[in-house]
Amino acid sequence: MRASRLLRILLILQNRGRRTAGQLAAELECAPRTILRDVDAMTEAGLPIIVHQGNQGGIELGFNYRTRLTGLTDGEARAMAVQLATPSPAVQALGMIDEFHIARAKLAESLPDRSRLAHEAMAATITARSAPVATDPYVIALAEAIRDRQIVTLRARSAAPLICHPARLDFDGTAWTLFDARAPAVPIPQADWGDLNISSRTFPLGP
Repeated sequence: MRASRLLRILLILQNRGRRTAGQLAAELECAPRTILRDVDAMTEAGLPIIVHQGNQGGIELGFNYRTRLTGLTDGEARAMAVQLATPSPAVQALGMIDEFHIARAKLAESLPDRSRLAHEAMAATITARSAPVATDPYVIALAEAIRDRQIVTLRARSAAPLICHPARLDFDGTAWTLFDARAPAVPIPQADWGDLNISSRTFPLGP
């Protein structure tokens, strides 16, 4: 358990930069003092961990240190190969097939030799297919509006248009559901979207 936690700390610091002990503890579901003990152990093992004190302090990796370790067991690498055997319908609807194939190849190549071989062996022996899903321009438009925090009008040509601050899309394998940042507990099913009008106006982050 501790070895897995140490590796996750290393990868978080490598990929996200400086983090506080509290942030690491919240993500790894342990106490901040446990993180500090782990950092001491990593320093003793020769890893270039730097601890900054004060209000702007935190923990980070020094000397541009990077590791190729991913923390994947052989079983986990094989499971990822099965999961990535075919793009999900959501990827297809969003028109991201080319990006999916490129990312899948990059992921496999980034694995350490043993994990990569397990991943490639499983990928060569398992074939998965799903029914083709047409690219949905409305879903793509909403995904871009969420990314850019653009205000959207649903049912734009109806007598009862709905102004929305789009924050999240959910896909159940058949239909999409949109969630408004101002009312995150109230789903807006795809059948209720109607015509869309994507405004150039944006909405702020947060509630």
